Amino acid sequence: MSNEQKHERQLSRSAAHGDEVRLEAAAELGDGTQAPPAVPAGAQSGELRPELRESQTVLQKIMTGNALVAVLAVIMSLFLGGLLIAFTDERVANSASYFFARPSDMLGAAWTAASDAYLALFQGSVFNWEGESFSRMVYPLTQTLTVATPLICAGLGVALAFRAGLFNIGAQGQIIIGATLAAWVGFSWHLPVGLHLLLVIIAGIIGGALWAGIVGLLKAKTGAHEVILTIMLNYVALNLVLYLLTTPAFQRPGSSNPISPQLDETARYPLLFGEGFRLHWGFIVAILATVLVWWLLNRSTIGFELRAVGANPTAARTAGISVTKGYVTVMVIAGALAGLAGVAQVAGTEGVLTSGVAASFGFDAITVALLGRSTPWGTFAAGLLFGAFRAGGVTMQTATGTSIDIVLVVQSLIVLFIAAPPLVRSVFRLPEPGALRGRRNRKPATAGGAA
Repeated sequence: MSNEQKHERQLSRSAAHGDEVRLEAAAELGDGTQAPPAVPAGAQSGELRPELRESQTVLQKIMTGNALVAVLAVIMSLFLGGLLIAFTDERVANSASYFFARPSDMLGAAWTAASDAYLALFQGSVFNWEGESFSRMVYPLTQTLTVATPLICAGLGVALAFRAGLFNIGAQGQIIIGATLAAWVGFSWHLPVGLHLLLVIIAGIIGGALWAGIVGLLKAKTGAHEVILTIMLNYVALNLVLYLLTTPAFQRPGSSNPISPQLDETARYPLLFGEGFRLHWGFIVAILATVLVWWLLNRSTIGFELRAVGANPTAARTAGISVTKGYVTVMVIAGALAGLAGVAQVAGTEGVLTSGVAASFGFDAITVALLGRSTPWGTFAAGLLFGAFRAGGVTMQTATGTSIDIVLVVQSLIVLFIAAPPLVRSVFRLPEPGALRGRRNRKPATAGGAA
């Protein structure tokens, strides 16, 4: 072989190696960084075609994104919950005594126990294929949306505070105060249709906003920690409503129980699908609230300032952003959203005020915000998931005998895995978000040297 032919082969191998390096670099652009403009295939530069580079970038974003980690955290939690269901099942325990003789009996019983429980959960929360009519079949889905409504509203409030660097665990108290004011306007004022419901909603928003605004103000002016403040205010709100329900202004006439009068029909959310369903227009309000929070965070000056304060208060202050104003503003808005959750309870689902009006929605909202990665639409989806857990848990217990507490276990496992993304990534062998970026600036090999 002549020297010229050897030289040509060496150049070809170097160009091919350069293509491989460029392909690897294009695949590692997982942070949204745009690759250099592509040139046609076969050009001397060896760059990737545009459609191939784009597909590699999208795949890398998916593999290193937080959304995938959240989905896998839910899958892992359901899997471990299924194991717990199987281990506590009586048929599994009986077949375990002769496992080595017939292991298929135990494995089959374990599969049956877990699958039956989750099928019942699905049937009670999404679609009941055994329903007598279509309305009965989709009734579980409407129940899920009903339960998810206060979770979404309160979760948005917690998520918004997270984005501003505040750990708002006071949604429970904010729901209670919002519900208390909304209920009082609902049963003590007698106003025309439309106006009455509007004032009920405004009262609930004001109640939650004021209760959370106290935290924001104390945090901004005195530096008091918002976690301690919100915990204490949760207890104050709970005991305050217990006291109010024993007073003539709030207690139902002729009743010795701590329960308020029924809200006027003009103060109630209209039902979305008629008397056969509990789903009300509060769910539409929750959707509008999600859109509003998305716009606030991503399209408004206030949202930019709140995100800046959450990212780095010192830098935000240096840039001329008022951190004090940011803390107060974000807590007022967060409380207003939690107040909407209280309105959904008294003006939608319950129709009365009780001491348990907030149930555990305020604390579940923290989990919803964490699962949703503190994004509006992520929180919305997480609220639907947790609403399904709550709505389907009763059916699961009734149909299979599986304790409804397993739902709480699964929710707790979700929080655990969401709080430990490296654990999820290691289990599924996912790359870390910045693990593959280090080689992005690696130069391709040349004809005269190594890469």
